[in-house]
Amino acid sequence: MLGHPVAQSLSPVLQDAAIRSAGLDASYRRFDATPERLSAALSEFARDAAGGNVTMPHKEAVYAVTPHPSELAHRVGAVNTFWHEHGELFGHNTDVAGLMATLRFLRPDGLLRERVALLGGGGSAAAALVALDMMGCQNIRLWARSPHRAQAIANRVHVSVHLMRSTAEAVEGATLIVNATPIGMHDDAMPVEPNALDPAVAIADLVYRPGETPWVRACRARGLRAVDGLHMLVEQGAEAFRVWFDVEPSLSAMWAALPARAVP
Repeated sequence: MLGHPVAQSLSPVLQDAAIRSAGLDASYRRFDATPERLSAALSEFARDAAGGNVTMPHKEAVYAVTPHPSELAHRVGAVNTFWHEHGELFGHNTDVAGLMATLRFLRPDGLLRERVALLGGGGSAAAALVALDMMGCQNIRLWARSPHRAQAIANRVHVSVHLMRSTAEAVEGATLIVNATPIGMHDDAMPVEPNALDPAVAIADLVYRPGETPWVRACRARGLRAVDGLHMLVEQGAEAFRVWFDVEPSLSAMWAALPARAVP
């Protein structure tokens, strides 16, 4: 796991559980590298022919130096899964698959008729736009603090959106809300007041922290169907495992390895 910081990452717990369950001779470690040390870290991985994941703040930077990005990584403009073949660096983006699995969990019948509010203007929002588009969503309202950045991201991934001027405007009448902002990661702030939401709306919060985010807990207390970013973390980790080993991981083993969490 390459990022900065990475001490809080649960990916080693998930991947080690999947590795043990599959009986593979491999290990998964955290590798903390500042942006200044990223190039040296990638050189070290190349010497070891290592593979791994990339997290904040390096996903876009690793994509920029990957000579063989997948079509999906190219579309999102970010690499979160990498490996080496014959000394060459390859990159993929499994965040899209992780979010698609999460959205299928929330909406098993698909997104064709859903009115989706997407909050955020960064890399997570770009992956979310691609996931929504691949699942056939035709009504996406996008809000970000910077409207210009939001429009630029939508243009880059070639997804049609309706730009909203406020979160209240974005979530009005929405049947599914995706929070791709960092709101709630370190405090009790919420992207939208739960009492302002329709009782039938579903919530996908891409932020995860111990005990779930305050927003997800508050939405659940109101009776809303809501999941935090841990669901996406497990699903994107499972997709990365398939890419590295061409082996189906044990999702039950990955979920069971997480502290105080159960299989959904």
